[in-house]
Amino acid sequence: MDSKPTLSSRQRGRRFAIVALVIAAAAFAVITVGGIGENLVYYWGPSELREAGDRAVGASIRLGGQVRKGSIAFEPRSSDLQFDVTDGRSSVHVRSSGVPPQMFREGIGVVVEGTMNRGGYFASNRLMISHNNEYRAPGEKDKVDARKLMKTTEGLKKESGAAD
Repeated sequence: MDSKPTLSSRQRGRRFAIVALVIAAAAFAVITVGGIGENLVYYWGPSELREAGDRAVGASIRLGGQVRKGSIAFEPRSSDLQFDVTDGRSSVHVRSSGVPPQMFREGIGVVVEGTMNRGGYFASNRLMISHNNEYRAPGEKDKVDARKLMKTTEGLKKESGAAD
């Protein structure tokens, strides 16, 4: 008689665990090599952006904060918009093109999408402001919570007239 040896439940469990780990490692390798990092969007405030240094250059970033008073410069002929975003500790100079949303003004909370430039400014391709009933702009002495600010803009469609 030809009898095949059978695997014990412990051996089957080990084999299953090894196969599962190999599959997970292969999936991780595919994700890493496949460039998923290029599709990541970082959510940072001005202080975090400054701390990131060179890591921020070229990365897709949503920068949240408050438009610093006295920093808005808009050239209607060229639709060039420049302003500073602050969180109370640090500021980042933002350059954008296009007509800003109607409610855009000093002291309002904004989230801008774009990337940090080697020239030391944030190049924005999208400008969002929150205008629902839940949002309240931080007071002048309040610390700006960039993450909370970004939550107020989640789901907002691109403003008509938002900077592109």
